[in-house]
Amino acid sequence: MARPTPELIDALRTTAKRLRTDVQYYWSHQGSCNCGHLAQTITKLSKVEIHSIAIERHGDWDDHAEDYCPTSGHHLDSIITQMLEIGLERSDIGDLERLANTAILLRIPSELRALQYNRREDVVLYMETWAAMLEEQLLATISLPLTEQFFNSQTATEQAPTDSASEREYHALELAV
Repeated sequence: MARPTPELIDALRTTAKRLRTDVQYYWSHQGSCNCGHLAQTITKLSKVEIHSIAIERHGDWDDHAEDYCPTSGHHLDSIITQMLEIGLERSDIGDLERLANTAILLRIPSELRALQYNRREDVVLYMETWAAMLEEQLLATISLPLTEQFFNSQTATEQAPTDSASEREYHALELAV
């Protein structure tokens, strides 16, 4: 499962938002399919550039992720490397193409869960659900100081003795007035 990173969460939300518009979505076009749209967001390449690179190799995005080699020098592997660098795992690529990750699907209400991998609205729902799940995971890793600890440390700081000459002079002036 993907690492929850701000970059991945943003890429999923940006892609879902773009798919809500009248942008071309065509599942059998490797630049306009589920992974193709996410790759556009991450790499800033056009759908035409991504498709022409992807069809240099046999298969769909699941096959490309399986055949991925980071040292091959192939442009497609460079695209996949960029996708992995922001938090995706290779298995996420195939899961996105087929809308098949069980953890994501279980977060979707049961009456909506029978997603069709080549239906734009289902891709948007899947990406938005995934982004929300990753955001929850990311937020769970962040610890903030408790309010009580903050106020206790602030009170202790305010009561701490001062050694600064200017502060001693200021207090002396206060006493003199």
